Amino acid sequence: MEVNKLILGDNLEILKTIDSDSIDLIYLDPPFFSNRNYEVIWGDAGEVRSFQDRWSGGMDHYTGWLKERVEQMHRILKPTGSIFLHCDWHADAYIRVEILDKIFGMKNMVNHIIWCYSIGGKSKRAFGKKHDSIYFYSKGSNYTFNEKAASIERKPNSHMKTGVDENGRVYQEKISKGTGKRYIYYLDEGKIAEDYWNDIETLNREDKERIGYPTQKPEALLKRIIECASNEGDTVLDPFVGGGTTIAVADRLNRKWIGIDQSVQAVKVTELRLGRQHDMFSAPFTVQLHKYDYDTLRYGNAFEFESWIVQQFGGVSNAKQRGDFGLDGKMPDNTPIQVKRSDNIGRNVVDNFMAAAMRSDKKLFDKNVEEKKPVGYIIAFSFGKGAVEEVARLKLKEGIIIELVTVEKIVPIAKKPSIKVEFTELGQDEKGVREIQMLAFGESEAGIEFYSWNFNYNHEKGFKADIMIDKEGKQIVKFKGGGDYNVAVKVVDNDGLESIEVVKLKVNGTVTRDKTPSR
Repeated sequence: MEVNKLILGDNLEILKTIDSDSIDLIYLDPPFFSNRNYEVIWGDAGEVRSFQDRWSGGMDHYTGWLKERVEQMHRILKPTGSIFLHCDWHADAYIRVEILDKIFGMKNMVNHIIWCYSIGGKSKRAFGKKHDSIYFYSKGSNYTFNEKAASIERKPNSHMKTGVDENGRVYQEKISKGTGKRYIYYLDEGKIAEDYWNDIETLNREDKERIGYPTQKPEALLKRIIECASNEGDTVLDPFVGGGTTIAVADRLNRKWIGIDQSVQAVKVTELRLGRQHDMFSAPFTVQLHKYDYDTLRYGNAFEFESWIVQQFGGVSNAKQRGDFGLDGKMPDNTPIQVKRSDNIGRNVVDNFMAAAMRSDKKLFDKNVEEKKPVGYIIAFSFGKGAVEEVARLKLKEGIIIELVTVEKIVPIAKKPSIKVEFTELGQDEKGVREIQMLAFGESEAGIEFYSWNFNYNHEKGFKADIMIDKEGKQIVKFKGGGDYNVAVKVVDNDGLESIEVVKLKVNGTVTRDKTPSR
């Protein structure tokens, strides 16, 4: 199972592909059953479709939609694993009784945590609704729970006697009325938090953590959950990535992780959050989209592509690069596969491949011919007339079947968006600080989703978003005079594909631009 991976898609279908008993911790913050417009946050097609799916039949439909997903989550949890399901008052009772109790069992409910906060709307006709529910269920009795990570500061209790020991440590003591037994509590040791959490506030509009996601959860909340219910190296799953907080925190805490969301923006924003905190020592991660960029596949690392496309085709890649007769993999029945990372493949490739297939396993070759099965597969971006005609001749005249498979038949391919950037100097103040308007123009057949900006771009450190989500592609930025600046803008389309353009600005008596090619 591949970890440290962001996946764009329906989490139900993706959960079905994950191995049983393989995940240590699941945190999910599914869309609340509130029928509010704010549930559609990113507004892209995947999120809108998901919203419509779960709302089409009222509460019964919503609980059914969520239940089949939680059933898969129970299957993939390790026996020592646990799940934290975050919800609000609209459906919390239904979720507990109809979903969690039935799937995990009432005996495996560890806590019903009440997360209390003060920020939010108020009412003149009811008590203010200022809490969410977080249900903590385990898969079995031997679940992971780290006492230290679950602890909070112990405050003095007015009903207990306070003292200081010979080492200067402050403690409180309690004497049992029934037994006379003396209990000592050191304040610096803290205590396990109660099941109501009022020490973590929800994010306000000006909070530095804010990325533009209205229901974004604070990192402190996820830090407590992840640290108390998992260990370093464990795998954390968030099947509703949203603003990416779970993944960002899990990554920072040296956990492995898997994140799933049906929204392109959710996946790409989470990727940007990871980019902000990653350096050369960070564990690598991958992003799986619905479509793959042609240029990346066609012109990237050849050996990595060969291995990857063979696996996508259902075969096993050849780990050796020599002594393999030029073959790159084989199907489960050992029928050979060859990959050509090229277009317009000619007849000579077919001739050479047939000879290699015979040399590698003549017995299997003859068996496949006799049973009228393919003797091998050639994968390429496209095939020329000569290759197509030769394959047809071999099948008709000699009964030898070689299948020509285009990359696009295996994985969907799209062209990444194009981008250009223009700038206009708006003026300067008495200190020589210049104000520049920067406009980004992206084009894509799929449509443009959003732009991101990095105003101090460093190629070695990678793209670190200063502005994470910009729907218009317009920024007004102030630059000090007498300096050189690298401004990078990234455009993301509705397929999740992206391009970057880096603009080099020299701010002296005038503002000049040294343009580097888009990537």
